[in-house]
Amino acid sequence: MLTRLGQKFTDTFTKYMPSAYVFALILTLLTGLLALTFTESKPIVVLEGWYEGFWKLLSFGMQIVLIIITAYCIAESSPVKNSIDKLATLVKTPTQVYFIVIALGALLSLISFGMVVVTAILGRELALRIKGIHYPFLIACVYFSFNGWVCGLSSSIALLLNTENNFLIKDGILDTTISTTFSLGSKLNLFMIFLFVVIAPLIIWLLIPKDSIGKELSDLKTESIDETSSVKDEALSYKLPFKAVSDALNNAGWLQLSVALLGLIYIVYHFSTKGFDLNFNIMIFIFLVLGLFLHITPMRYSIAMKRASSNISGILFQYPFYAGIMGIMMASGLGTKISDVLASIATPNSYAFISYLTGGVVNFAIPSAGGEFAVIGPSIINMVKDLGVGFAQTEVNAMVARASMSVAYGESLSNLLQPFFLLMVFPVMGKGIKIQARDVVGYLFIPFLILFIIQSLLVTYMPL
Repeated sequence: MLTRLGQKFTDTFTKYMPSAYVFALILTLLTGLLALTFTESKPIVVLEGWYEGFWKLLSFGMQIVLIIITAYCIAESSPVKNSIDKLATLVKTPTQVYFIVIALGALLSLISFGMVVVTAILGRELALRIKGIHYPFLIACVYFSFNGWVCGLSSSIALLLNTENNFLIKDGILDTTISTTFSLGSKLNLFMIFLFVVIAPLIIWLLIPKDSIGKELSDLKTESIDETSSVKDEALSYKLPFKAVSDALNNAGWLQLSVALLGLIYIVYHFSTKGFDLNFNIMIFIFLVLGLFLHITPMRYSIAMKRASSNISGILFQYPFYAGIMGIMMASGLGTKISDVLASIATPNSYAFISYLTGGVVNFAIPSAGGEFAVIGPSIINMVKDLGVGFAQTEVNAMVARASMSVAYGESLSNLLQPFFLLMVFPVMGKGIKIQARDVVGYLFIPFLILFIIQSLLVTYMPL
């Protein structure tokens, strides 16, 4: 029954949901119209906010590009491909692939949401080796698997609350930092982790399509891509038929490994002096250095980089449009107004759900947890402080942490219907095939509904 219902939702999304780029264009116009209607902002203010916002995610967009390229380069190395070949001999059925992808992806996402690229690479490689995999559904599994990142080590809102002299403290909204004991270490968050790692694979199992006719990776390819030739073989093909200094340098393992060793020394220094500070930049650097070691020579690594860079156009030109939408929300005050309206109806019993709902709604216009919380966080925290008058400081801190994490849970869940982060998966899994958001998001609608109900109950009723 759920499988048939899931297929109906998929057919509906296929028919009505536009591409991620068109989605961004429509959302741009809608956000601008809402800003003009519900705020006192002049049209030129909205327009300036849109323009200035265009450049607010440039560094983030470049980070996303680099995490995709460096992770893909690792997957192109012979040791990793051989390991995936061995894994493929143990995994026999499509169902096992779906389970492995969703469970492993959920665990990796607890390290960082950028690890979804690793999950995507594994999913594609298994799809190349195992018959009968419904590829659009597999992409949905990969994308669904990263939903729990807000519960893990890269949870930007939880880390912000525990950062000395963060903007909330500087603006007088918080008096002091709030320990991750109240956020990531709370019973609520631990149960959320259980939800993503254990329950999520069961939800996916109930929705597995009955057949994959016409939907396997081989059926969807629109261009001929030689995915069997190794990077090593291609590197050898570039060699001149006679000895040359250029070839000697291009294939000088000692040269690349010397630089890789310097990178390794810095990585050890970073973690020995800063603890387990796994931010986006150091993760990209780790992937970069690991790729240097695995490919050994400059020529092999250059070829792997060229292969990895062939399908990132969606990120390069679409992220600025989403950043522009964020700029409209911030310049017009629309995001703050939405959160203020919702906060005005909150009670001690409903404040967490209100926060959860706010996070989910605003995420469609500001698809970045940190950027979104910069807009709505102050309203959410002031709401909790007003409700907590007369309470002990420890209890207020726990309430602030719960409300803030509820924003994060809502923001993350609505990503299932918001194609912004799907653009991280498509460069890997969409290479050489014709695929759009509409082909994938329909499979995520029922998981979205199920998780919305469960998470709403958890944030509302689970004890502090």
